[in-house]
Amino acid sequence: MTENDDILDKLDDYVEPEENEAEEEDKSKVQGSYAGVQACSFRDMLLKAELQRAIGDAGFEHPSEVQQNAIPFAMVGNDMIVQAKSGMGKTAVFVIATLQQIEPVKDEPAVDTLVLCHARELAYQISNEFQRFSKYLPDVKIGVVYGGVPFNEHKKMITDSCPHILIGTPGRVLHLLNQGGLKLDNLKRFVLDECDNLLEGGLDMRRQVQEIFKKTPHEKQVMMYSATISKEAKALCRKFSKKAEEIFVDDKKLTLHGLQQHFVELSENDKIKKLNDLLDALDSNQVVVFVKTKQRAAALDRMLQKCFFPSM
Repeated sequence: MTENDDILDKLDDYVEPEENEAEEEDKSKVQGSYAGVQACSFRDMLLKAELQRAIGDAGFEHPSEVQQNAIPFAMVGNDMIVQAKSGMGKTAVFVIATLQQIEPVKDEPAVDTLVLCHARELAYQISNEFQRFSKYLPDVKIGVVYGGVPFNEHKKMITDSCPHILIGTPGRVLHLLNQGGLKLDNLKRFVLDECDNLLEGGLDMRRQVQEIFKKTPHEKQVMMYSATISKEAKALCRKFSKKAEEIFVDDKKLTLHGLQQHFVELSENDKIKKLNDLLDALDSNQVVVFVKTKQRAAALDRMLQKCFFPSM
C-alpha cells in the first residue's frame, strides 16, 4: 500500500467530530494566520520577466490581499490551503505560482500540473487565466477536459500533444486516466479549486478526486483554494496535504489602500453632464457605474454610446 493510499483510507474512514471535539482539534492544529494588507507590487515578487510582462499587460500592478500573502509561499513549492471570498483573485495565486515554477521539456511532454474543479464552466475559466498569463511562455502547453465534449477528442489531445498544465473535472480526468492514456507519473503540482465543492459536494465526486490522487506521485505540491472552507472540509484538506501553509483572508478586516472617495451633490438634470465630464477627465482603463434600476441602466447605456463611450 502506498502512502497516498494510506492517506485516502483515512479519508474514507473520516467521521465528523462532535462539535466540542472539532473546536479543540481546530485550536490545537492551527497552522495558518489571518492575513493583513501591506504595500506591495508584483515587481517585488521577483517573478519571471515573461510572467511579469503578462501581468502588466493584464493591467495588474498591485496584488490583492490573498495574492500578496499566498503567492510567495506557493511559488516556492509549499502546500497551500487558502480561503478568501470570490473576486479576490484566488485563481491568479495558483496560476502565477505554477507558471513561475514550471520548466517545460519540449522533447518529453508530460503533465506537470493538474487542476481539478467541480464544473466545466470553472475549468474553462481557469484555462483562460493560464492562457492569459502564459502569453510570453510559448513552450507551456495548456489543456482543458470536461464532460459534454466527445471523449475521443480529449483522448486525441492527450495523445498527440500532451499539455504541461491540465485543467479538468474529476469525472473526465479519471476516465482519461483509466482509458485514455493520461499518465500522471511526472506530476509536480496537484490543485483543487473550490475544494469544498470537490470534497463535500457529494460522495461520488470526492471518491473520484481520491482515485485521481492515488495515481499521482507521493512527492508533489498540493494546493487547495475556496471561498468557504468548513471545519470538516479543512480537516479533509489537511489529510491531502503535508504541513500546508494556511491562509485565511478575513474580509471583515479588508481595507482598500489608495482609494479616494468624493461626493458631489447635484440636481437630477446635472448628473448626466457631470458623468460625461468625469469620464472625459479621469484616466482609467475600466469604469463601473451603479444605478438604481434596470431601466435607468439601459437608458444610461444608450446615452453613453451616443456620446461615443464604449458602454455596455
